[in-house]
Amino acid sequence: MHNPFFLKDVAGFLGGYYTFLAIMNAVAALLLWRKKGQTGWSLVWTVFAGAMMILASMALSGAESLVPALPEAARSFVNRLSGPVAYTVGTTALFVILFVFRKFFVQPMVAWSVLNIALLLMGLAMANEDFAAIVMKPDNVPIVGLVFLLAFFTWVATKQAVVNDERIAQGLPPMEKLDDEKVLVWPDLVYTELICMVAVSAFLLVWAIFLPAPLEEPASSVKTPNPSKAPWYFLGLQEMLVYFDPWYAGVVLPSLVVFGLMAMPYLDFNKKGNGYYSIEERKFSYLVYQFGFFELWITLIILGTFLRGPNWNFFGPFEHWTPYKVEVLNNVDLNQMFWVNLLDRPLPRAPQGAGTLAQIGYILLREAPGLIALGVYLVVLPPLLAVTVFRGFFAKMGFIRYMIMANLMLLMLSLPIKMILRWTFNLKYILSIPEFSLNF
Repeated sequence: MHNPFFLKDVAGFLGGYYTFLAIMNAVAALLLWRKKGQTGWSLVWTVFAGAMMILASMALSGAESLVPALPEAARSFVNRLSGPVAYTVGTTALFVILFVFRKFFVQPMVAWSVLNIALLLMGLAMANEDFAAIVMKPDNVPIVGLVFLLAFFTWVATKQAVVNDERIAQGLPPMEKLDDEKVLVWPDLVYTELICMVAVSAFLLVWAIFLPAPLEEPASSVKTPNPSKAPWYFLGLQEMLVYFDPWYAGVVLPSLVVFGLMAMPYLDFNKKGNGYYSIEERKFSYLVYQFGFFELWITLIILGTFLRGPNWNFFGPFEHWTPYKVEVLNNVDLNQMFWVNLLDRPLPRAPQGAGTLAQIGYILLREAPGLIALGVYLVVLPPLLAVTVFRGFFAKMGFIRYMIMANLMLLMLSLPIKMILRWTFNLKYILSIPEFSLNF
């Protein structure tokens, strides 16, 4: 239900938010003014700071006609693009664009422009009650901050890698080799850590004063939260549980992640890129890690935090979270798609009184489509890749190391593949053997 006093309640916050953006850009403009050749950018951010002060004064009015906000058409467009397929395709496309054009995006003024655009859009979006209810929830405020911090440190590392790749291409050593001076743990490192500890403690103290702790009422079996979400660092696992059985999403996949990280030093044959940032020298490893970390973990956390609402349904950022939203889904297993939908025959079942071996035979017959699909994916595909796409990897790694690497990579890709199959074909399980609690 729309709150008529919402804009008046957030007027002070939005005014302070735009004032902060104005001060931030005014300081940046002053610093750029003192640098040679940056006068143009200094004027740009001076004008932007002035515009933010105008938005701050408009927001402080609290009047619905004056508070700056995204147009209704823009909000509806974003809601339509917030479905699972569009979200996954969009984040993947963004990942590819940022990688291909990394030399452009690592430029300081480009990154600063992207940051300001993102902060401005978030400020305009927070004038919407539904968006503000999600982003300004005390549980979610740290996650919003973590998203920006993750973007910043990724930009710093990528910028350093781009600089090193350019230097290596010119026959020069990486930047890390130019500053090999060693410092003592005491007092240099300890003093730095002490200062950081005091600064972080002061920040957390101010945070605790101005942002209420997200404490809820005591747990009750007769009243559970809707949606009931895990802590943010487990939201990726909770999202996996939608597509896989608990034994696989909660045990097998996390174990494979740990095993893969342990096996990585023994599988890696590339000796370049040790001790310094580089992308060109370790492009395959970089892409696999970034895809696994961002696409298969961070995006799932963002999805579970901001797009999963009551009854674990998908909601757009500007859509009201109502528990009465019902989405009719008829998820079916691959065996039903093959035998019932395609061949118009009932699922093979063992006759009454059949022995154990006969029952197992009928189960294998029933699950033949899934077994063939998994066999092709995990058994046939690795050798096929070894003689085509990954021919060079196979020659350098050998059979055992290559097969471990290929199967770990294919198991990692099984998550987005299964998600896409669920969203597009309503596929529940590729392999469904409830007799042995084995579903995949």
